[in-house]
Amino acid sequence: MFLGDRFGHLSYSTLVHPGDDWEQMIASLSGYVPEIKRRVCPDQPFGVSLRLSGASATTLAGSPGERERLRRFLDEQDLYVYTVNAFPHGSFKGGPVMERVYEPDWTSEERVGYTKNVADVLAQLTPPGTEPTIQTVPLAYRPKVTGESYVDDFTHNILRVAAHLIDVERRTGRRVKLALEPEPFCYLETIEETTRYFDERLYSRRSAEDLARLARLPLSEAYGALRRHLGIVFDIGHQSVEFDDVPASLELLAATGVPIFKLQEAAALWVPEVTEDSVHELERFTDTIYLSQTSELRDGRITRHLNLIDAIEDWRARPGGRREWRTHFHVPVFLDDLGPFRTTRFAVEQALQAHLAQPQSTHLEIETYTWDVLPAHLKTGDVIDYVVRELDWVLDQLGVRPGVSPAAG
Repeated sequence: MFLGDRFGHLSYSTLVHPGDDWEQMIASLSGYVPEIKRRVCPDQPFGVSLRLSGASATTLAGSPGERERLRRFLDEQDLYVYTVNAFPHGSFKGGPVMERVYEPDWTSEERVGYTKNVADVLAQLTPPGTEPTIQTVPLAYRPKVTGESYVDDFTHNILRVAAHLIDVERRTGRRVKLALEPEPFCYLETIEETTRYFDERLYSRRSAEDLARLARLPLSEAYGALRRHLGIVFDIGHQSVEFDDVPASLELLAATGVPIFKLQEAAALWVPEVTEDSVHELERFTDTIYLSQTSELRDGRITRHLNLIDAIEDWRARPGGRREWRTHFHVPVFLDDLGPFRTTRFAVEQALQAHLAQPQSTHLEIETYTWDVLPAHLKTGDVIDYVVRELDWVLDQLGVRPGVSPAAG
């Protein structure tokens, strides 16, 4: 939904619904989104954050009929697409995902082709003025990055897609933007690392020269094009798990000129002090198909574990000392106190306060995709109920309600 020029577009990620292929995704859109719109935004167009897998992107890019089918559905239901989650290429529901979620990474031709397909679809479906965004992986799973040549390869591929985005804008008039999403255990993790990569790699003289050649631009224009088309998703939950100071991170991004193309409202598990009781309760969250990266603060030092169970095993093997844990397990943003532990909702509140003071992004999105693996005691109602509660909570934090609609496509 469009909240006006100051606050931009807000929706929730349809990554929460089944959508590993196009038939699953269109069924999910039909089965969930109209009812959510009816409850939250009945009198204005409602924005859709569309999950497109590699298979779905291939289907839509190659089938005018399926694109028209989607366009008709959007028009009939008073919906519009403004962003696509093109992070998970393959299956995301029903079986173990773990580090497969980062494959194929940005060294691969498959990732390049997938992202170009998504850009082409967005350029045809989105209303004028929205400048649609593509959310993508933070380049690669960190253990795979074995040297500078690996970094060179994925940087070059990002520039190839940036050149494609420039060409899309020339042909269609639609500016599509690519947003890398930092995440624990990936090449881009903290905001400090991310701004350094943009400064030293993506926004460098070398990248500007490469883009100028790839996109047939004067060098002087390539610098601006890099910043218009390449930025980040700021997932508040991810950065909280990293122990990044959210207000300071937002300031750093502004100071270094790295744009936040999407500000993602997400909350993670937070254990201010690890105890036997909290560990016992946390074990409910270890039976998950997703990675549960966990950062531990102990004696002023941060230790990172790939999964929550690794942190628990380390705690039992090396008892003693005061520890604080933050775990990458998305929980509804309206929750704060979970009994033996809490959530990082405080960081979402900090980011939204910053957005109130000075807009941080034109695209806002709630991303709690873990409904199907949430422990039963956290489920009150169905997935529609909790998505509506999340949207209402964010709207209350901003003190706004749906207002002026975007231009019709």
